[in-house]
Amino acid sequence: MILIVDSGSTKSDWIAVDNKGNKLMEKVRTKGLNPAILPEKKLKKIIKKSNELKSNRQKVTHVFFYGAGCGTEKPSELLKGVLEGIFVNAHVEVNEDTLAAVYSTINHPKEAAVVCIMGTGSNCSYYDGEVLHQRVKSLGYTLMDDAAGNYYGKQLIRDYYYNHMPENVKVAFGAKFNLDSDYIKYNLYKQPNPNAYLANFAEFMFLHKDSEYTINLIKDGIRLFAKNMIMQYKEELKTAPVHFAGSIAYFSQKEIKEVAEEMGFKVGNFERRPIDGLIPFHTKDL
Repeated sequence: MILIVDSGSTKSDWIAVDNKGNKLMEKVRTKGLNPAILPEKKLKKIIKKSNELKSNRQKVTHVFFYGAGCGTEKPSELLKGVLEGIFVNAHVEVNEDTLAAVYSTINHPKEAAVVCIMGTGSNCSYYDGEVLHQRVKSLGYTLMDDAAGNYYGKQLIRDYYYNHMPENVKVAFGAKFNLDSDYIKYNLYKQPNPNAYLANFAEFMFLHKDSEYTINLIKDGIRLFAKNMIMQYKEELKTAPVHFAGSIAYFSQKEIKEVAEEMGFKVGNFERRPIDGLIPFHTKDL
């Protein structure tokens, strides 16, 4: 049994397949497993909470994990150890989530492309057809993650409290969420995964895209992301398309294409959920 995992900070999707790519059970979803944020004990608890994963753990021969927070050595090794301790018979590989985005969006294995993630968090890399190049190391949601779900959640809450929202949007936002200041601070400063908590607010934008305020908010975030991340690859952009993975990107396709027109880069493919594209990639040589 081969487990392929696509994990953000909010959720992790697990697919179990045989060596021919046939699915062996329904997709399993757990909470996100971001080793840059969560301690070892919490990571283990999340995985073991799934009865499907726990009952099949001895059968697993390979685990291919792609996740947020896995782009640096220490968190990646932490999670690798956790997975090896649970799936004791498995060969385990832990990779940053950008590689999953690459393999699921490129048109052929040797295609060079700039690949962006816009989900709970955000990131951007250049894939030269063989090797992934990252010009900016992510410092996480507090300092970076432009145009990600947590970025937009933060902007929405700030605009609500600073009275920058149009009145009709403010009323709708207040009706959808608990915006009591003590409740917000409790979730941000006392609960795990504050980045995932913030990202929950982003859905509001896509339910209210009839508002000029919302459209401008989305495009301002994309412009910031393009300036800080995509434009790190100015030379590569002369020939390489820019592919996008993640829910925020998927639901912002129109706005991304408009910003691309403004800033002079070529938009390629959009993939909401990269995990399905990883199955043929990991089973073709087994």
